[in-house]
Amino acid sequence: MSHDTMGTLKAVLQHPDDFYPLMKLMMATKQAEKQIPTEPHWGFCYSMLHKVSRSFGLVIQQLGSELRDAQEKNFLNFGIEIIAKKYLYGGHFAALKFVESMLTFLICGTKEYRILMDQFHHVSTAFLELNGSYQEAIEDITMKMGAGMAKFICKEEVVSMADYDEYCHYVAGHVGLGLSKLFYASGKEAMFPESTSNSMGLFLQKTNIVRDFLEDINEQPKSRVYWPRQVWSKYASKPEDLKHKENSVKAIQCLNDMITNALIHIEDCLKYLSGIRDPAIFKFCAIPQIMAIGTLTLCYNNIGVFRGVVKLRRGLTAKIIDQTKTMADVYGAFYDFSLSLRSKVNLKDPNAHTTVSRIEIVLKICRDSGTLHKRKSYIADNDSSYGPPLVRDSNFLKCPYNPNISTTTIF
Repeated sequence: MSHDTMGTLKAVLQHPDDFYPLMKLMMATKQAEKQIPTEPHWGFCYSMLHKVSRSFGLVIQQLGSELRDAQEKNFLNFGIEIIAKKYLYGGHFAALKFVESMLTFLICGTKEYRILMDQFHHVSTAFLELNGSYQEAIEDITMKMGAGMAKFICKEEVVSMADYDEYCHYVAGHVGLGLSKLFYASGKEAMFPESTSNSMGLFLQKTNIVRDFLEDINEQPKSRVYWPRQVWSKYASKPEDLKHKENSVKAIQCLNDMITNALIHIEDCLKYLSGIRDPAIFKFCAIPQIMAIGTLTLCYNNIGVFRGVVKLRRGLTAKIIDQTKTMADVYGAFYDFSLSLRSKVNLKDPNAHTTVSRIEIVLKICRDSGTLHKRKSYIADNDSSYGPPLVRDSNFLKCPYNPNISTTTIF
């Protein structure tokens, strides 16, 4: 039995209410695998989608067939951009050699990404079978993403917060813009404002950048650092210093600073989600956003980010996928996770008041929705394994500060 399987079984014993959602998720995964088309090019696209991102592939299966095909092709196109980010960022090649370096991907990719590059002609064939409006939207956004990422090829690091936002816009904000265009092209949604579409992407991207600090900085042959110098330089001489145990207090403060920055996008994300009309598109968009706020809550004040892998337990992920159906579910999830996050803030953190003010904005939006009485809570008030209880009074800032306490598995 694998270590992951043992970990899941242990988590289910600790959280027995995870069992049913996990079983439903397993059945949905098997059902999704049965939906792989018989045509070779479409079969390749759908099978690769599940290998490159199993969870995202499952969410895509919630969509209608026409939008599902477009999203699948869209995501694999973005997979090429992911390869570019992984192997080019950090100044490996000059921007003018961007096209030439694409050939290098064929030999430097690993596992599923290499297979995707080797057989990308299947994706191209599928792309040409899509509706013209879908083709136009995918081509436009992919070209803009590529051009933006090429701009960062020659940069050794992300320096300022403006650079950070710009980078996230290119690699994720454009994804949000592209999805909005596809939804509009399907006739199921109105065109969303660019600002909120961009925020949808930035919130997810910044969450990933926060969570993946250790993986990125340990990348071989060259480390990758997406945390901007403007932030980490306040806490360390070099970003890799944040990994060392003797720097735990400063590392936690830097981590909390990064998370506080990500919170600024939540208001736009909730606004975007509240405007979606189609139930399948809503579920497709809402699930990743809830997982993002859950992940940020888990990472906040968590030294485990600098020691290993920090992620939501599978049972909680299964719950989110199973229970997210309406905007009331979204407000409830953001409310609960925000309360939990607020309970972890303390006055010794240099960004405490900024963090709290941004959390309070989210809590107010959720309360003002008038739907909290309908929510299905993901967090039990009486479950001590979740760290501090969901505090509802003015004393929540008085919780003790100990950077050596890891809450990697609390969710």
